[in-house]
Amino acid sequence: MAQYRKQIVDEQRVWEVTFPLRGADGQYRWFLSRTEPIRDERGRVVRWLGTNTDITLQREAEEALQQANQRKDDFLAMLAHELRNPLAPITTAAQLLRIGAGNPENIKRSSEIIERQVKHMSHLVNDLMDVSRVTKGLVSIDKHEVSVASLVTSAVEQSRPLIEARGQALMLDIEDDTILALGDRSRLIQVLTNLLNNAAKYTQQGGRIALTARVRDEQIEIGVADNGIGMDASLLPHVFELFSQAERTPDRGEGGLGLGLALVKSIVALHNGHVTAKSAGRGMGSTFTVSLPLLQQDDARAIGAHTDRTAASRRILMVDPAEEGGAALSAALSAALQAALQAEGYTVVLCRDGPSALASAQGPHPDAILIRTDLPGLDGHALARQLRALHPDERALYIAVSGPCQSHDKIVARGAGFDHHLERPVLIASLRRILKLGPT
Repeated sequence: MAQYRKQIVDEQRVWEVTFPLRGADGQYRWFLSRTEPIRDERGRVVRWLGTNTDITLQREAEEALQQANQRKDDFLAMLAHELRNPLAPITTAAQLLRIGAGNPENIKRSSEIIERQVKHMSHLVNDLMDVSRVTKGLVSIDKHEVSVASLVTSAVEQSRPLIEARGQALMLDIEDDTILALGDRSRLIQVLTNLLNNAAKYTQQGGRIALTARVRDEQIEIGVADNGIGMDASLLPHVFELFSQAERTPDRGEGGLGLGLALVKSIVALHNGHVTAKSAGRGMGSTFTVSLPLLQQDDARAIGAHTDRTAASRRILMVDPAEEGGAALSAALSAALQAALQAEGYTVVLCRDGPSALASAQGPHPDAILIRTDLPGLDGHALARQLRALHPDERALYIAVSGPCQSHDKIVARGAGFDHHLERPVLIASLRRILKLGPT
């Protein structure tokens, strides 16, 4: 107080201080008190002006920003560590190859090391790319009828090696194996796999993990519970945020970037659902619950009928230049894609440019048309408009194919009349699903 008295009375200058005050409800709020002298024309203090301002929201926002910056810094440090780790064995393997190039055993061992470490780095980079696309809304999901039991089975298959390596017991409790949801099968499997892997990583050797699936109030509730390290109450509100990760335990050697739960939240939101996390505290385990809308039997029959009607798209026109050294559609999919589609009864016609595509479409209109949007000489969007004009009364399925991570591609493609948009390289499973969905 002596310092404040000197500042106000003796020095007669501006004084301010922040402090907490407890309200009638017992809660503390932060205030900024400020006192400023008002002087006359001779500089003499004639009165003092004082204010007392509630700055609780501002202070909380500043603290949240500081915490977010700290989490970001921690994440970048962890990312650097995770990306640097594989470099040492890769460097060692490269040196071993140079020294013992004539030794088949050295070549085999070095190749295995390099392959294993490159896979690990690819996994990290894919996680970064995936979370960026999903959280920015650049990923479209193909919703169709999916069995919850089959989702659980596929997710368990992917997570089982990690769970078994840690000697953990996995218990499954599916209330009804006929439960159906409307969603993207691969993305929902990704959600459950991430939750199972997360439970395994944060549960001690020999621990227990339980996965349950049941219907409550027209909602499908899928829970993943463990008896692992649990979470502090301070972490729970932030557990689904980017760059948020619980403390690593000494026995958790799998690493990872802590992006899985952020992906889970974003993917579940795309399915009109939500996910929650609960924990009684450190050492008390954690429970994550995903809630998804239940697909009613009437809705399932309607979807099945629509699929039956639109599954008849049998003639496919691919428009792709397949330039030398480029990431062309035909090169990315290779002859295997065409062969696979032909084996399923499709007739596939490949055109290298716009004029040949227009000439091919002069006859019977294709049922489905895949177009590289960056065609040389003729923009793929313009080509789509010209092809539609040839048969204005026929409804073909138009699919745009472009490079990855172009945020505006999907919007531009929709404006040009495309029904779907795929990124290169195109996976046959993704193409097969779209062909069954038909035009939108």
